[in-house]
Amino acid sequence: MHTIVVTTALLPAAFTDSLKQLGEVRLAHDYQGELWTGATIALTTVMDAMQADQIGALPDSVKLIANIGVGTDNIDLDAAKARGIQVSNTPVVTEDTADLAMALLLDTCRRLSAGERYLRAGQWLQAQGKLGSRVHGKKLGIVGFGDIGQALARRAAGFNIQIVYWGPRRKPEAEQALGASYCETLEELMASVDIVSLNCPLTADTHHLIDAAMLAKLQPHAVLINTGRGPLIDETALIAALQAGQLAAAGLDVFEHEPTVPEALIAMDNVVLTPHIGSATAECRGDMVRRAAANMAAFVQGGELLDRVV
Repeated sequence: MHTIVVTTALLPAAFTDSLKQLGEVRLAHDYQGELWTGATIALTTVMDAMQADQIGALPDSVKLIANIGVGTDNIDLDAAKARGIQVSNTPVVTEDTADLAMALLLDTCRRLSAGERYLRAGQWLQAQGKLGSRVHGKKLGIVGFGDIGQALARRAAGFNIQIVYWGPRRKPEAEQALGASYCETLEELMASVDIVSLNCPLTADTHHLIDAAMLAKLQPHAVLINTGRGPLIDETALIAALQAGQLAAAGLDVFEHEPTVPEALIAMDNVVLTPHIGSATAECRGDMVRRAAANMAAFVQGGELLDRVV
């Protein structure tokens, strides 16, 4: 079988060159046209939409969507399955994303970015008057206690932070290993913690999981961190809650309509913003592309995908 890999993302030349050992590699600007003729693999990133329309436009020869990223919310998995297209991901971002979540937590609570902005503007005294909040000894609620949520809990333990979590399934072994406690409801978690971190995947059930009603459960001193996916939060409701003082601050790496970030969030001094960089280390991105390549190699060789989603 002559393998043709088509990607709509401009990826590092070293990576695409290495894929040439699998077959031909093409860069397309959309999901149809001559460049897709005979294609066998669609190589995507989490920023590439592969919804029903795009999948429907793919030629019948495409049998694998290899996604560079652990999340697959950019892909309509049902549409892929209906067309007999396998989907793989790269679940190798756990530690780097947990590092960023902990960094955002510290930055947001201690107002590090705000302090730096004042300092660079020559406003030393103004920065001194902007007090942050203590991190050690606080209570952290982790929403989604999978690999990343548990990795964050391990980091928080070094700050003597009390860990509670909520998710679709209780995890007794993780509770014992990490000293965490389970909350029966998300409402209970939101009302009882000082800091909330969202580390769950985006699904139909978790879209706008944090809405106006949930935000209203927070204590006024609470801090919200999101390194999961932007649409986990109703962004309009979050802006309103921050403006009303329903929570003290937010640290956001992801946004509802990326790459667009609301001006209201940009203008707030108590909000820390980063541009979806949970996996943005040289080491992690290297791991991701190698894992994607390994999945594609397994596909070409007729073996089992390392990370089959569909």
